[in-house]
Amino acid sequence: QVQLVESGGGLVQAGGSLRLFCMASGSFFSINDMGWYRQAPGKQRESVAVITSDSRTNYADSVKGRFTLSRDNAKSTVYLQMNSLKPEDTAVYKCYANVRTHWYSREYDQWGQGTQVTVSS
Repeated sequence: QVQLVESGGGLVQAGGSLRLFCMASGSFFSINDMGWYRQAPGKQRESVAVITSDSRTNYADSVKGRFTLSRDNAKSTVYLQMNSLKPEDTAVYKCYANVRTHWYSREYDQWGQGTQVTVSS
């Protein structure tokens, strides 16, 4: 069984920075894409950033130029560096990983529990 452990959220002033971590643990054959979604109260869930197993990235327009997603495959970990944070970045950020538990099994999305990011103005 695969688990995603997230850390790094918190409270920061506008213009500040935070770094989120997400590590996959447990038994699995491979992990393809990993990424982050966020959801603010009263708003729809939004894809923030995604990174492929060969480190190609894609970002939401709202975070391009401010957020950087990187990956360490040896540690099954992704890092989301968030700079120039804005109050509108306030949300619960959830990590996901596209996991294959065995070579013969289908991939599925495993989710973390989420971490709160609050940006004060």
